[in-house]
Amino acid sequence: MASGQHPNRKRVLIVDDHPITRSGLVHLINSQPDLEVCGQAGNASEALSALDACDLEVALVDITLPDKSGLELIKDIRALRPGLPVLVISMHDESLYAERVLLAGARGYVTKHEGGEKLMQAIRRVASGNIYLSERMSGRILELFCGGRSAGERSPIEQLSDREFEVLELIGVGLSTDEIAAKLHLSAKTVQAHRANVKRKLNVKATPELISYAASWIEHRMNRK
Repeated sequence: MASGQHPNRKRVLIVDDHPITRSGLVHLINSQPDLEVCGQAGNASEALSALDACDLEVALVDITLPDKSGLELIKDIRALRPGLPVLVISMHDESLYAERVLLAGARGYVTKHEGGEKLMQAIRRVASGNIYLSERMSGRILELFCGGRSAGERSPIEQLSDREFEVLELIGVGLSTDEIAAKLHLSAKTVQAHRANVKRKLNVKATPELISYAASWIEHRMNRK
């Protein structure tokens, strides 16, 4: 255990690309009698390095990171530290991501607007080996995992794979195929294949229509924050 850490506190790693947000989270978590921050990371690469440098017990991860999708980071953490609970904290509505983060291996999802008390409750819950979701989302996820909704009843967006979902987001913010390939560390050919799958699943025929769809979806999502 690193010098200065308290043996009776759960140690938390914060992964968020906004320094002011991280600073606020550090202050909030360290003010708790049973929690403390043992490390910080501003991107996925730093987070993976911190897994060895920090004797952590919970990873608090933002879904939107500059170098890699938070979904992909969750999968990497699961591969390297299978028993480490991951709690996602995000500005995005949980209906867009909660199912995906749980399938990726996270133990919970909390939105940033819920406030400090809810966040502390969520951290403690996942640190104890449980899952944390809002009451509304818990019912929806339970219904889905128990077979309450068939694939045909899910929205077209929900039927996209994680990578297809990520490609749609990047199309929506105006990135070209080559720019998406560079950002995701994929070949342009692979991105083109994902775009084709997205068009098929969304029942979109032409590329301009896909760009318009993606941009409108991004705008709608931003208006829901």
